[in-house]
Amino acid sequence: MPHLHPAIIILPYSFTLMNARLPLLAALLGAATLTAPAQSLNTAKLDSLLTSLAANNKLMGSLAVSRAGQVVYSRGFGYAQLEPKTLATPATRYRMGSITKMFTATMIFQLIDEKKLALDTKLAAFFPQLPNAKTITIEQLLSHRSGLHSLTADAAYLGYMTQPKTQAELLAIMATYQPDFEPGAKFDYSNSNYIVLGYIVEKLGKQPYAQALQKRVVARAGLQNTYYGGKIDPRKQEALSYKPGPGGWQLDAETDMSIPGGAGAAVSTPADLNRFLEALFGGKLVSAASLGEMKTVRDTFGRGLMLLPFYGKPGYGHGGIIDGFQSMASYFPDDKLAVTLSTNAHSYSINDAMGDVLRICYDKPYRIPDFAAPAFVPAPADLDRYAGTYASPGLPLKISFKKEGNTLLSQATGQQPIPLEPVSQGVFKYDPAGIRAEFDAAKPTFTLKQGGRTFVFTKE
Repeated sequence: MPHLHPAIIILPYSFTLMNARLPLLAALLGAATLTAPAQSLNTAKLDSLLTSLAANNKLMGSLAVSRAGQVVYSRGFGYAQLEPKTLATPATRYRMGSITKMFTATMIFQLIDEKKLALDTKLAAFFPQLPNAKTITIEQLLSHRSGLHSLTADAAYLGYMTQPKTQAELLAIMATYQPDFEPGAKFDYSNSNYIVLGYIVEKLGKQPYAQALQKRVVARAGLQNTYYGGKIDPRKQEALSYKPGPGGWQLDAETDMSIPGGAGAAVSTPADLNRFLEALFGGKLVSAASLGEMKTVRDTFGRGLMLLPFYGKPGYGHGGIIDGFQSMASYFPDDKLAVTLSTNAHSYSINDAMGDVLRICYDKPYRIPDFAAPAFVPAPADLDRYAGTYASPGLPLKISFKKEGNTLLSQATGQQPIPLEPVSQGVFKYDPAGIRAEFDAAKPTFTLKQGGRTFVFTKE
């Protein structure tokens, strides 16, 4: 969800909440097999990693690691609130963004288990005013294959995201959009799908989403710190979110939680999210058949769960972004390992941070990143040469660069400008989204690397 630090985004497989996209934690290469996580977790290395991330203003947040239902590591790092300064702890509560979709999907499958709903039920049974409602199915909503345009992808969204909206108002907005494609034609992540699914949970259960979440998920899984969010209250151990600014972290915008609903309104802690995943995979929340449906993956996304592998190990979970908050929750059923990282400030890719944590959990060779600022300063003439607008065949966006002091300011079509950090001759990066731009010394081109993928852009 917004209000996020923008990024050059071109990867098709990404988790999204509202208008922000980040690449998924990709399957890491370099090993054919991976042993189970070490029984003796290297907590000292985890401590060093989190301390370094906080000390270098890369991330602030909390991490929890659970194995076989037992919390084996839990720590807050950085601050939950900067004024007055309040340290983050394992009990700090964070807005979870799209991780909420796992809760919504779970409740939909509970309704399916109760024979109150079916995967082939048509959207028209609930909201016939929405486009293609007569042909869109519950399954297509769950798997982001409905074609419903994402409410949060509309430019107008930024104008009302901090204001309360009723269900009727949001449905009226969604009813005005033209479909992005015919139902079932392809996968395209849309928050509208899960906002609508949340409304269906309310309609069938005859109770508000917040009450359904408490009854159907929180109570059954034994969660202690999970609920439908409201205005942030630090007195309830709720973190505020921040974004990088000229003088350090700056308070970020606060989305009104009446809007994201079943797509992103949950508040929780990393330990609670691990407990939820353990309950889900332990058969406490849905039937085995329904869990199988949730895990049925196409285009990295199942029906409420994402495929988040690590070195070939199958992992399932979800990522979430809302305002300055980012979280990633993943469960590895083969090892009964649950890992959740939640942050309220970032200038470093949460995908990279989650990979760092998992390498430690699985006792892979790993060194704490060196976050020292590079001493390299690009020549002004080179910056002038790099400036311009670039395009790549087959991609629906262009990327422009302009000189900004001793570095470049980059802007992709439809996105806000971002400052790139110079690394070496012709090489720049943007850590929050894992972006690396490498300019060719002999040609008017640059190579964009993100999430393990590479694209060549040519100056127009």
